[in-house]
Amino acid sequence: MFKRCVVACVAASCGVLAIPPVAFAGAWTLPAGAGQIMLTTTTSTSDHLFGFGAIPRYDKTETQALIEYGFTDRFTGILIPGLQHVDIAAPISAERTGLGYTEFGGRYEIFQGDSWVVSGQATVRVPGTHDRSNPAAIGYTDYETDLRALFGHTFAVGSWPAFVDLQVAQRFRAGTPPDELRFDATFGVRPAPRWLVLAQSFNVMSEGAGGPPFGRYDYYKFQLSGVYELTPAWSVQAGAFTAYAGSNALQENGLILGAWYRF
Repeated sequence: MFKRCVVACVAASCGVLAIPPVAFAGAWTLPAGAGQIMLTTTTSTSDHLFGFGAIPRYDKTETQALIEYGFTDRFTGILIPGLQHVDIAAPISAERTGLGYTEFGGRYEIFQGDSWVVSGQATVRVPGTHDRSNPAAIGYTDYETDLRALFGHTFAVGSWPAFVDLQVAQRFRAGTPPDELRFDATFGVRPAPRWLVLAQSFNVMSEGAGGPPFGRYDYYKFQLSGVYELTPAWSVQAGAFTAYAGSNALQENGLILGAWYRF
């Protein structure tokens, strides 16, 4: 009975580990013919469920690549392949290594001013497995569609260039998981020419409960990272994140490492 309860709770909140794969994609589109690749690895662990208490340890490591290319000045194509490893401790004792979600779609600039931009983005997320019998795969077996509105604004903090990026998304999930409302916010500032500091908030609220074993859930995550520009084309990123509040969701803590390439 305990094992079934824990599996259900982890399944209902497994989306808490599906954070955005890069530090910042943003509302801005790329110039025609320009591109970027952001390779990011996140590793996280959790042994506590908000509103439930201690659970068997849940570890996840995921590597994803955000690939963006400007087909026109106003339309940027998006491709995000990924690999993941999930390990759940005893008494569940389950693990999985393989393809994660592969996401593809595009972002279109709707309006642009001198210091701001409004965009729309649509992506489809294709699961890397359909094995619903493995507890380590629960929540990663069904197709998803993500539709979002994005707003970006650049300004200065004293003499430091800065920006904010706000995103509101509706995520439709096939199968038994409930649909989700998402809100992401990024504040970025350059305290030195080669340094970019990012403070980010990721917020997810399920729209009711789904089919078994997915109940209602919500979670709120904060991430802080720094990006250092090695060359005009290459940058590296390092940071940490934590889920600081939620209900029926994993309380997780993790690290993020990344490499960015612009072309």
